[in-house]
Amino acid sequence: MVRVRRGMERGHFDHGWLNTYHTFSFAGYQDRAQMGFRSLRVMNEDWIAPGRGFGAHPHENMEIVTYVLSGELAHKDSLGTGSTIRPGELQRMTAGTGIVHSEFNPSMREPVHLYQIWMYPERAGLEPSYEQKAFPEEERRGRLRLVASPDGRDGSLSIRQDARLYLALMEGGEEISHELGPGRYAWVQVLRGEVALGELALSAGDGAAIAEEPGLRIQAGGQAEVLVFDLP
Repeated sequence: MVRVRRGMERGHFDHGWLNTYHTFSFAGYQDRAQMGFRSLRVMNEDWIAPGRGFGAHPHENMEIVTYVLSGELAHKDSLGTGSTIRPGELQRMTAGTGIVHSEFNPSMREPVHLYQIWMYPERAGLEPSYEQKAFPEEERRGRLRLVASPDGRDGSLSIRQDARLYLALMEGGEEISHELGPGRYAWVQVLRGEVALGELALSAGDGAAIAEEPGLRIQAGGQAEVLVFDLP
C-alpha cells in the first residue's frame, strides 16, 4: 500500500524571512490526519532569508536531522557546538533530556534551502549529542547512500532510532530499488526533480508512505534527488 502526500497539500506559511512547508502537523499547521508516519514526526522544508534565522530555542526527546540543499546554515547549541552546514552535509542532533540551539543563515545575499526532520527516539531521556557529516555527490549518484543508521555503519550518522536514511542523486532514466524486511515500512521524500515510484508520479515536495510492500522502485524522469526512510 502506498499513500501519497502531495507537496502542495502540505501546511504552508510565508513569514517573509521564512518560507516553510510542513508535511506533518507542526506549529500553526494542525491536521489530525497528518501527525507523522511511524517514527517520523516532523518533516519541514524551509527557505530562510539572508541574514535571518531561528533564535535560541529548546528541544527534548527528539532525533533531529537537518539536510541543506543550497546555501549555508550556521548552528550553535548548549553543548558548545558551533558549525556551518553546507550542501551535501547532514546534521544529527539528539535532543534527549534537553538541548538549546539556534539556526541562522550567515549569508547576506543568498537564502538557505533545507529540510529538517524530527523522529521519535528509541527511548526518552537520552544524553544530548550532536553529529555532522558530509556525503560527497559521487557517493550518492545513482544509488541509495546510507546517511543515518542505528549503528553508524558505512560512515553514516548514528541515529538513536531503528531507522535507516538514504540519499540518492539520479539522472533521467536511472532506477534504484530498495527491499524492505518483514515488518518494515518506508517513506520516500522527493527533494528535487521528478520521479516515478512504481506507477506513481512524484515531484519535488511530494512524499509517499509505503506499508505492507516487499520494497520500492524509483525511476528518475530527469535530474532528481530523493530521501528514503526505512522504518520499523
